[in-house]
Amino acid sequence: MSVSSSRKIIKILRAEKDKLITLPWIWITLMGTFILNLLLAAAFTSAGLQEEAGTQGILSIGLASMGYLQAGFIILGILAACSEYTGGQIRTTLTTMPWRGFQLSTKYTALAIITIPAAFIIAASGVLYTFVMMRDTSAGFEIDAILEGLVGATGYLTLTSLLSTAMGSLFRRTTSALVVLLGYYFVVSPLTTDFLPKFRSFFPDTAGSYMYMPPSPDGTNAFTPMQGTGILMLWTLILITASIVLYRRRDA
Repeated sequence: MSVSSSRKIIKILRAEKDKLITLPWIWITLMGTFILNLLLAAAFTSAGLQEEAGTQGILSIGLASMGYLQAGFIILGILAACSEYTGGQIRTTLTTMPWRGFQLSTKYTALAIITIPAAFIIAASGVLYTFVMMRDTSAGFEIDAILEGLVGATGYLTLTSLLSTAMGSLFRRTTSALVVLLGYYFVVSPLTTDFLPKFRSFFPDTAGSYMYMPPSPDGTNAFTPMQGTGILMLWTLILITASIVLYRRRDA
């Protein structure tokens, strides 16, 4: 790859990143998610203080809000995809950057650059709060276990955000994408617990939860963190590929 091509790619990536960070709703969503996570961490920690907890207990309680926290990153991903269709901004984007597949790919990359540090900070805030409040009851502090859980949580939230962006790109309408994804994550998926227990482990949210879930004492975890990561990545890549293919074929 030539120097000029590399500079062009960096320039396009910077432009996509700048578009995202200048969207007010992106920061409102991240700040709201951060505050919500602290409130949930306080609630779960308060309940956990009534029991003696070790390192795994603290990690589990600190990440107990992930089921709710993912909603903020679902909204983040959808807003990143659908914002350009509001007011016809997508036409301006495609006029300056006609290579559709490449343009959408750089959007995913730019979103990941923003999401990774945000996801780590938000997830870490809950774990840190729990540790500070429960340090006197903990059996010990294993930094490796904490870091593995935080890396897994960061990866899960980032992949969930990218998956949501792909869905947003497919629907191109914020409301439609929100109804489908939030309906799946918070209604459909929980309802399948008793009906499809074996197949549910391969759903993106369930498989992804093993990325940060502490190992079960009785060894009942369906997947290892790496297996869960692989399944969620496969779901994400399939939807991203589908979104790029359709993005290149249909009108703006």
